[in-house]
Amino acid sequence: MRYPDHLLKLIGVLKKLPGVGSRSAERFAFQLIDWSPEKLAEMGDIIKSIKENLNYCSECGALIETKCPLCSSSRRDPHLLCIVASSKDIFAIEETREYQGHYHVLGSLLSPLQGQSISSGTIENIKNRISKLQITEVIIALDATLEGDATSLFLKKELSSLPLSISRLALGLPMGTALDFIDGGTLGRALAYRRNY
Repeated sequence: MRYPDHLLKLIGVLKKLPGVGSRSAERFAFQLIDWSPEKLAEMGDIIKSIKENLNYCSECGALIETKCPLCSSSRRDPHLLCIVASSKDIFAIEETREYQGHYHVLGSLLSPLQGQSISSGTIENIKNRISKLQITEVIIALDATLEGDATSLFLKKELSSLPLSISRLALGLPMGTALDFIDGGTLGRALAYRRNY
């Protein structure tokens, strides 16, 4: 027996979410069918109002509701700028409570195969913020992937003429992991990026 058309539409929509395959989408859909009309209406209202209630800061690119708490805070280190790929990365870094500087969201990484590039306008925006905020150190906090590495090298080249220090997040061993469980690539990077102890 075939699923009803509306259920197939719901499964199709749920499958568009990252990491959700056919089986997961079916489970979610059948779960939603059992929800009360009130719970479904609440979920629908929240989804419908996403674009009205969430925006990106025009200055740094962080995900915000109204005023950007990062750009408007006087307690942040005015001389540090951390460049990240997406606004989601800001939340991960903020959770560590180790960084107190400013951010700049790129929005995408270099990926010639997917037709993604970093525009000259994006580079100009970064340079303008560096000048305006009188930044002395730029921290490149991008993924340790082919795209992240290529973008990091590109940014280093573009910013190297400015009078500032450029660093990248350390690459290597995850906390609490034994060496025999580490893949060769990660272990190789840990050795290459070792520092004095």
